Amino acid sequence: MNKATLVSIIHNFENPDKAAIHRMMDAESGTWTPISCGEFKTAVLNVAAALVDMGLGVQDAVGIMSENRPEYLTASFAAWQARCLTVGIYATSTAEQVKFLVDDAHIRVLVAGSQSHYDIARAVGVERIIVVDSSVKLADDDSTTIRWNKLLADGAAASAETRAEVERRARETNGNDLATLLYTSGTTGRSKGAMLTHHCFNVAMNIHKTRLTMLSSADTSLSFLPMTHVFELAWCTFCLFMNMEIYINEDPKRIQRSIREVQPTCMCSVPRFWEKVYAIVQEKLAKMGFVSKAMMNRALNVGRRRNLDYVRLGLPVPAMLEREYQMYNNRVFRKVRTLIGVNNGNIFPTAGAPLAPAIIEFCHAIGINIVSGYGLSETTATVTCFPQRDFVIGSVGTIMPELRMRIGENNEVQVKGGTVMAGYFNNPEATAEAFTADGWFRTGDAGRIDAAGNLFLTDRIKDLFKTSNGKYIAPQALETRLGRDAIFEQVAIIGDQRKFVTALIVPNYDILRDWADHRHLGHLSNKELAEHPRVIEHIQQRIEELTGDLASYEHIKRFALLTEPFSIEAGTLTNTLKIKRRVVADRYANLIDSLYAD
Repeated sequence: MNKATLVSIIHNFENPDKAAIHRMMDAESGTWTPISCGEFKTAVLNVAAALVDMGLGVQDAVGIMSENRPEYLTASFAAWQARCLTVGIYATSTAEQVKFLVDDAHIRVLVAGSQSHYDIARAVGVERIIVVDSSVKLADDDSTTIRWNKLLADGAAASAETRAEVERRARETNGNDLATLLYTSGTTGRSKGAMLTHHCFNVAMNIHKTRLTMLSSADTSLSFLPMTHVFELAWCTFCLFMNMEIYINEDPKRIQRSIREVQPTCMCSVPRFWEKVYAIVQEKLAKMGFVSKAMMNRALNVGRRRNLDYVRLGLPVPAMLEREYQMYNNRVFRKVRTLIGVNNGNIFPTAGAPLAPAIIEFCHAIGINIVSGYGLSETTATVTCFPQRDFVIGSVGTIMPELRMRIGENNEVQVKGGTVMAGYFNNPEATAEAFTADGWFRTGDAGRIDAAGNLFLTDRIKDLFKTSNGKYIAPQALETRLGRDAIFEQVAIIGDQRKFVTALIVPNYDILRDWADHRHLGHLSNKELAEHPRVIEHIQQRIEELTGDLASYEHIKRFALLTEPFSIEAGTLTNTLKIKRRVVADRYANLIDSLYAD
């Protein structure tokens, strides 16, 4: 029907009766209800008709501020059918942030998921609001907001002329049209809206289909990252493009239970998810008896040999090793995978930051196919990812088909290809800075490429800092190392223009309290734990164990334990859960200074 993939997806479903999306109907009982491809298509076209009748024109902006829910995808695909563009707004955004996006992107209609989103939309003066959650209480003087069910009904009753207009717009959508604006988290300065065209998504869908040949319409995915995030947005559109079923987890706090219920074959995630899984398993392993621990270590050794030394390289597995692996798979690995919720696993893409090699090796050893990758909002997600064979642990994979990559000045990773954004919306200065003179996108990430084409990231160039002794430090690399241990919940590495490296650490206080109880230190509050000499000594030992092989100037000489976590609400994390280093440095300036006092 159309050269714009995002528009044609709903018209190319293989079977209208097959489930496209699963909605969580009852969080308590764990009941999921399917929405068929035919039902999803009908809802999309009805909403598109309603948007046109609202007066939205070609390339007008539709904002979506909501937690993950089926309506998020319905609204997105409806906007594309109406030849509008979408602007994702993080559900945790403040009124000030939303006001900026509404004004900058000229958002005329905003889809509000819940009460707080509606209240913010009203406060910033959006022209029209669409409310999804039926429990939202509208203001007494609100005569323009429309509820989702009414929107669907209006669209279903739309005239033949409106239907024809939707069809015409969909047919005339071209690759140069904007599909979405993805705004950066704004760690420094003004947020920038990456302009992703329909051509960007056309290329992204095709190159993922070419690379991820192990996926098919038989696969199921669990969605839990914010759909505002490019990784989840691109992944969900790819799933629908491939006729894969999507289970949408609406409550981030419920993800562990949801994954066990759904047992998905694939799921995109960020490294922190697997770091926590690894830490929990390691904690349980540490508590095992001698015999059980010895068997588990033996099993892991067999798993590593089989899956990394042979399967990874496409080599035939020796018969004796295969028999031993299957024994441990049945007795040990299957139970661990089922407990996590990934026993039916196919692939589990992870990106956003490098995942520690030890965790990747562990996951592959027990049969969890972690696919490390790298991408940005500005590149419609994936730039590189593990190939099916010969992937190199420690890297973030090889370049995707049809894209080009090089290392530029200051070891910066630079990219060229059809998935690269058209620029930053309404911001020519930032656009000019983002590209080299010969047209390569500057990612801002430092890295190197080996002879086989594997990309190894070192750090964000802007995050790199130099100690007063002239030594460069990559803070993310140190933070990732400590993140392997469950006792470290959050870490911020400090040291720019300082004599040595220090750290602000948010420990896992439940683990610390359990450790203290076993040593009869008494029932201590978080503050008392953070100040207790035995606890501080224990944390120091764990740090030394994890960083002892580094150069002396990279060692964390001093640290402070925080009792309050970094958070989006506190302004110390971005919406993508990255540390706002400037904010942290300013907020904890006195504490940091005390770490360097003689």
